[in-house]
Amino acid sequence: MGCDGGTIPKRHELVKGPKKVEKVDKNAEMAAKWKYCALSQEKLRRPIVACELGKLYNKDAVIEYLLDKSAERPNAEAVTHIRGTKDIKELNLTDNPEWEGERRNTKGDRYEDIHCGMFICPVVGLEMNGRHRFCYLQTCGCVFSDRALKEVKTEICHKCGDPFQESDIVVLNGTKEEVEKLTEKMEERRAKAKTKKSKKSKAAESATTSSKPKDDTEVKVAQNGEVHNSEGSSQSDVAGPSGSLGASKGSKLSSLSSSSAASKRSIQEMEEKSEAFKSLFTTHSSAKRTKDQISNWVTHTPYHF
Repeated sequence: MGCDGGTIPKRHELVKGPKKVEKVDKNAEMAAKWKYCALSQEKLRRPIVACELGKLYNKDAVIEYLLDKSAERPNAEAVTHIRGTKDIKELNLTDNPEWEGERRNTKGDRYEDIHCGMFICPVVGLEMNGRHRFCYLQTCGCVFSDRALKEVKTEICHKCGDPFQESDIVVLNGTKEEVEKLTEKMEERRAKAKTKKSKKSKAAESATTSSKPKDDTEVKVAQNGEVHNSEGSSQSDVAGPSGSLGASKGSKLSSLSSSSAASKRSIQEMEEKSEAFKSLFTTHSSAKRTKDQISNWVTHTPYHF
C-alpha cells in the first residue's frame, strides 16, 4: 500500500470530498462597489456619476461607452440601461478631511484603515464606505446618508437648498430588492416620458393644421356678376359703409376677371389692335408657311474640309 518512497497515503488524499464553497470577503466586496467604477473597474475619481439604479461610475468611462457601444468591455451588462447622458447624474460629493490619499502608508509603519472612505455625509459626518446606507437626489446630485434624510425631514436639500420629493431619492449600491424597485420606477418614468413626447408631437401637428387661415374666404364670381364668398353671402348685401367697400371690391374683382378673360383671348381676334401689331406674333397668317416653303431637316457634321 505504500508509495515509492515508503509513505502511506491518507484517506483525504485518495478520496475527494465535496468542494468548499468560496466565501466572498465582505470588505473586498464593499471596496469594489464604493471605491471602484462599476464599468471600467478603475478607482473612482472626480467627476463621479450615478445611474438611475444607484451604481457609481467614472464619467469619462460612461462617455467612452456611449461614444462606442460596439467595443468589447468586461462589464458592459452594468450599463445596458444607460441610453445617453440624460440617464446619469453627476454627484455633488463632500470630501472626507481624514482621507490622506493612496500613499498615506507607503512605509508600512502605521495602521491602515480599509474602511476609511473618500467622502462623507455633510449633515451627520458618516463615511461613505459601504457600512452605512447612502442616497443621492436626482434633482441636484447631492449625496447624503439615509440617517440624515430620516432624522432631518425637509423638502429642501441640506447642501444646496434645491427642493426635492421622495421620488427623487435614489439609493446608492442598494440590495437586490431595492434595485428591482428602482428598475420599476425607471421603466414607469420612461413610459411617461414617451407618452408626453407623443402628446406633444400630436399637439404640434394639430397646431400646424389649425394655423392655416380659416378667415380667408374663397371669392367666387357668379354668372350674374355678383361677388360671393365661400360662406354664401354676397358683398352687395352688406349695408352702410361696409357695403360700399364691398361694392368697390366687387367692381375691382369683376374688372380683374374681365381683364383675365380678355388676356386669354387670341391677339388676332382683337379688333382694337392694328395689323402691324398682330404681325409681330407667330399666330399671324404671314408667319404661317406652306408645305412647299418648309425646308427639309439638314444636319451638319463637325468635320469641315
